[in-house]
Amino acid sequence: MLELCITRWRKALQKGKSSISLGEIIRVEDSKRIPLSKKEREKRKGRYPYYGAASVMDYVSSYLFDDVRLLMGEDGTVTDAFGHPSLQYVWGKYWVNNHAHVLAGTKGVTTEQLYVALSDLRITEYITGAVQPKLNQKNMKSIPVEWPDAAPSFDYEFRLYRTNCSQISLLTELRDALLPKLMSGELDVSRIELPTPPTQILMGTNGRLSE
Repeated sequence: MLELCITRWRKALQKGKSSISLGEIIRVEDSKRIPLSKKEREKRKGRYPYYGAASVMDYVSSYLFDDVRLLMGEDGTVTDAFGHPSLQYVWGKYWVNNHAHVLAGTKGVTTEQLYVALSDLRITEYITGAVQPKLNQKNMKSIPVEWPDAAPSFDYEFRLYRTNCSQISLLTELRDALLPKLMSGELDVSRIELPTPPTQILMGTNGRLSE
């Protein structure tokens, strides 16, 4: 999905664009972050994702955020092999430590547009630190971003993406809860009658449904 959105973004740039600094179009919520040591996380085990610079590091019993945000790696894993920023598009209830910047779009810019635009940037020259790479807030805000005169909206695509991910997560939870009971025999499904799929609907050779 992201690749398709990036393609649309590039096509929009070809029709007209301007350059702006990232700091002009983001709201930074780094002050809300709270790091937890491994020992502290052990005491707070729960269901809410605990995000680091590039991934979920743990699950804890409470959360700091409850909205769609874009996480951008601050130190440690800050870029991929191609120099693109380490980004995580997150939503729902979650906790973020101090290794990822917490961003939201502002001034008419959506967080989804930010995600697509930044995914296509190379930011290597803004990274400091010889031993541990770091993207400090000042450098992050100074990154120039090419912005289309008519920036496409990705609200529909990402809303569908969030819905699909939520459904997959729910099905995974159900599987994990039911499978042990099925394996142990605690849950008996031998008498459950499954509906018979309709036989009159066949897949045509052209890929369309045909009767």
